[in-house]
Amino acid sequence: MTSLFDDLRSNREMRHSMSSISKRTRIAGAAVLAALTLGLTACAPPGESNGAAAPAEDGEGLGTIRVGALPTPAGDILEFVQDNLAEEAGLSIEFVPFTDYNTPNTSLDEGSTDANLFQNATFLDTFNEASGSDLVSVGEIYLPTGAYYSNKVEDLADLPDGASIAVPNDPTNEGRALKILAAEGLITTTDEPTTLGDITDNPSGFEFIEIENASLPQAVADSDAAFVTLTFALPAGLTSEEAILIEGEDSSYYNILATTPELESDPRIVALKELLLSEETQQFINDTWGGLVVPAAG
Repeated sequence: MTSLFDDLRSNREMRHSMSSISKRTRIAGAAVLAALTLGLTACAPPGESNGAAAPAEDGEGLGTIRVGALPTPAGDILEFVQDNLAEEAGLSIEFVPFTDYNTPNTSLDEGSTDANLFQNATFLDTFNEASGSDLVSVGEIYLPTGAYYSNKVEDLADLPDGASIAVPNDPTNEGRALKILAAEGLITTTDEPTTLGDITDNPSGFEFIEIENASLPQAVADSDAAFVTLTFALPAGLTSEEAILIEGEDSSYYNILATTPELESDPRIVALKELLLSEETQQFINDTWGGLVVPAAG
């Protein structure tokens, strides 16, 4: 790790040789100078971000932003933006793939990524409370609808007494699954359920099975019904035709673009949000998933 004075001396040398270095080096030098001007005194290991970066001089671009996400649908959306919209905005998006809900926020909190796109605001709040972190949302981007699937019945109302129901084991999505059942009048819960302990009445004696999100598609065959979020339903080949109940567009579980407080106003974050909410991206979402993914209003 270099000292602040080493950084200053290095930056001063870069400015003196600006005319002979490449465009990419000029952008990097401007970013270092901007970070130092803002008074950042810590440095991060290679590949990590430790503060907001100003756009490069002379409109040469905003640089690269590393965004953590699950491959579908967030990864698909990020790749569309990178391939079709980012260059004109002077932005380069590096998609960092994850396969679970547990590590993207930790990666962001540690500085390995600059933002992530995989969770709703409730999930973020739960993570912050449990970890003591202060990650922030910069806005809703899309709704990955959740749905109940079954190989045994064609409607939730047809579930027999004592039916086995598989639900996610994380507080946010478990509460989401329970709210849908409560809205259908099949159970009664507290106002904001997050665990099975928040069920206040279970007249049909349903047997609830808590399962990791990624394993829920396989639980469809092993239970009477299973709640599967879109992120894992699509790769498993589950479609709207197979769902016995799909979450409505009025859901409060829209996925958000999250980052750190230091990067909340970073020009790269601002530009990325605008591109994600653009008409072009909304059209891509609608054309690709036909209502199973609902874009947030721009």
